[in-house]
Amino acid sequence: MPAHAGALRAHADARYAIVASRWNPRIVDALVDGARRAFAAHGVADDAVDLVRVPGAWEIPAVAAKLAAAGRHAAIVALGCVVRGDTRHYEHVADGCAQGLMRVALDHGLPVLNGVLAVEMRVDAEARAGGVRGNKGEEVALAALEMTDLWRQL
Repeated sequence: MPAHAGALRAHADARYAIVASRWNPRIVDALVDGARRAFAAHGVADDAVDLVRVPGAWEIPAVAAKLAAAGRHAAIVALGCVVRGDTRHYEHVADGCAQGLMRVALDHGLPVLNGVLAVEMRVDAEARAGGVRGNKGEEVALAALEMTDLWRQL
């Protein structure tokens, strides 16, 4: 956890969205749990976090764009897991998802945090979903709080 994370507090009226893939559920559920725990630890009520599930990482940017256009959320957290396989499909999905999320952020002027793991092997995902390398869901939730605060200052 970053050194400044203890100082992060949610604004009373802020709502957050988590868009999470159903693909690789054990990994993604651990990421969602990490994000929810981080939000709660920093003052975000459970009912101020909307969880939207999508089939896979490819669908995350389209749903993030729809949520951003609605204007109800201070930030959107994207969570998923793409594991390299035997084909180039991995690159298409992981790169397309990341580029799509950046486009949503830029097009809507809204913090969109990319917590979609793109890993070589499942063990790498497990390490980043509450394992030895922390929980990426927690990291992006904290980044969402920091960015929301920054947005209010700008």
